[in-house]
This record gives sequence, C-alpha cells and structure tokens, in this order.
Amino acid sequence: MAIETPTPSHASGVSRFGLHRSQGVVLRLSMLFALDAFAGGFVIQSLVAFWFSTHWGIQPAVLGGILFVANVLAAGSALAATWLAHRIGLIETMVYTHLPSNVLLILVPFMPTAGLAALLFFLRMSISQMDVPTRQSYTMAVVDPDERSAAAGITGIARTLGVGVSPFIAAPLAASVAYTAVPFVIAGSLKIVYDLLVFRAFRHVRPPEERAPAALEPVLEREDESGSET
Repeated sequence: MAIETPTPSHASGVSRFGLHRSQGVVLRLSMLFALDAFAGGFVIQSLVAFWFSTHWGIQPAVLGGILFVANVLAAGSALAATWLAHRIGLIETMVYTHLPSNVLLILVPFMPTAGLAALLFFLRMSISQMDVPTRQSYTMAVVDPDERSAAAGITGIARTLGVGVSPFIAAPLAASVAYTAVPFVIAGSLKIVYDLLVFRAFRHVRPPEERAPAALEPVLEREDESGSET
C-alpha cells in the first residue's frame, strides 16, 4: 500500500507476513508478549471485581469506585512511562516497573482487610501500565520501518490469543473458596517470569534512539579535536 514505508533494496527474503530482517526478533517478542497476556488473563477486571465482591462482600457502588480509581492510576502510569523511559531506557522501564507491580499483585489476596487489599491493588495499578507504551515503542524501534505494521499485527495477535485462554482456567479457581488466591499468584508469578525473560533476551538489543549518543561520541570527539587545532 502507498502509506507503507517502501521495502529497502537490501532487504531479501520477505515473508508472507511482511517481515524480513526482524523475523526472529518479532517471533521472540510475540512469544513473550503471549506469555504476559496469558498471565494477565487470570486477573482481568471482571475476575478482580468478582473476587472483591465474593471475598470481601463489597457492594457494586463501592466496587465501581475501586475500579475507577485503579483505571485512573493505570492511565497515569502509562503517561509517566515516557518520562521514565527517556531517563533509564525502554527495556529498563518495562522490567523495573513491571516486576514490583507483579509482586504487589501476588500479595493482594493475602491482605487481612478489604482496605489493605484495595490499597495494594491501587499501588499495583499505579505502575502496572508503564510497560505498555514502552513495549509498543520498543517493538517499533527494533524492526525495520517497513516491518512495523506486520510486527504490530503479529505481536498483537499473540497477545490476543494469550489473554483469550487463561480466563477459562481462572474463572473456576476464582469461584472456589479454597483457591480464590490462586489466579493472583499464577498471574503475578508468570508475569515475573516474563519480565526476567525479556530482560535476559533484550537488555543488549537497544533501539536506535538509545544507541545514537554512544555512536555520536567518536564524531563529536573528532570535531572537538579539529576545532582545537584551528
């Protein structure tokens, strides 16, 4: 299509999915994103609302307020991600904020009161979405420009498939008195595994904007030297 970035002349072996150089990277990212989405499916909002309602007897009006505050905090965390990513990097923002949010998620069902459970849930949501814009930015940055649409589509499908499976497992657990905390533990644990795998696999794969300063240093040094000679 005319709106797409033209395929560079040096690119070869374009697959039917619209990828060439970045096929391996997109495949690994898709598998990891599917794992993260599968874990998130254990704690989708409907199941969290069900847990607060059945476990603590919270009324719908109060429950609506809890979810409203949680979503506002989540939106704020997504906005704050840009500021943080500029300072520590995309991968670091993804992992360093996601790890503590998942520890908080595991702790939510073990709180002795509804107030403490809601507080930990709020704390978790206040940093839980920082990986979303950084994840999308990172994916677009590490593939060639003409692969971006394909990469977005493939990773998006992987996440959709992942999150579509886990609620079937989580719902019976959430409805059981004995296993009501299990979905939170499974979700948080799998997400921690995802964070560690992402950091291990991609901490050295830097997007161009994070490589640029280092690449320009020799040029700047040469310019300084030539300027001092004149």
